Amino acid sequence: MTSITSIDAAAESGTKESFWTRIASDIADAIGRGAYRPGQRLPSEHALAEQFGVNRHTIRRSLASLSSQGLVRIAQGSGTYVEDFAVDLMLAKRTRHQQNLAHAGLKGGLQVLSVRTERATKTQATALALPARSKVLVLEVLGEAQGLPLHVSERAFPLPRFEGLDAVVAQTGSITAAFQAAGVADYTRQESRITAQMPEADIATHLRQPVNRPVLRVESVNVDTAGVPIEFALTWFAGDRVNLMVNHHD
Repeated sequence: MTSITSIDAAAESGTKESFWTRIASDIADAIGRGAYRPGQRLPSEHALAEQFGVNRHTIRRSLASLSSQGLVRIAQGSGTYVEDFAVDLMLAKRTRHQQNLAHAGLKGGLQVLSVRTERATKTQATALALPARSKVLVLEVLGEAQGLPLHVSERAFPLPRFEGLDAVVAQTGSITAAFQAAGVADYTRQESRITAQMPEADIATHLRQPVNRPVLRVESVNVDTAGVPIEFALTWFAGDRVNLMVNHHD
């Protein structure tokens, strides 16, 4: 015969289970809406317990469920974080940041971090087919999606041909739009060289990752329709957020 005590215990257990599953669903919905961004730390267990009016054990079960689904990661002593997403980015004859994101169903753009005019290094001059010590416009640019940094790059453009290009990039978030404003209707990737390495401290800071997490470094040259080099770029991709795909058919 089942006792009243055991019935009460079972009812209480069922109620608690409905609480933690409902809370897990609510948090998952919030992540899906973008209320919590990839890489963002969730409120503490105590704060979530107060928010939902339950005890911390119930919150712990909810977070454990979300972790098993791959939506969050639990770092002991640090907190619970929304898992970073991995974006498939195509390296092809025509590589465009915003088009890559659109294909992945994401929104984003390029943010200009710094601008300078300087004499080309030997590497830049060779890549851009310029005389030694020619002047180049150098932009440090951050590429992001949904507010999360995917890559940071140093891009060199020959002067005086691309004087003022930085202003258009800053306004539009697009290198392609800046090239079009400068009279370059189309351009293609001449080559890409990919290596894996540990990031320098400033690169890791821009990508919001530790210095002991590898990045993918891509050295690339873009040319106009006449085959004249117009851009030499060094780009560092966050290795755990980006899958680089090379398209041989474009």
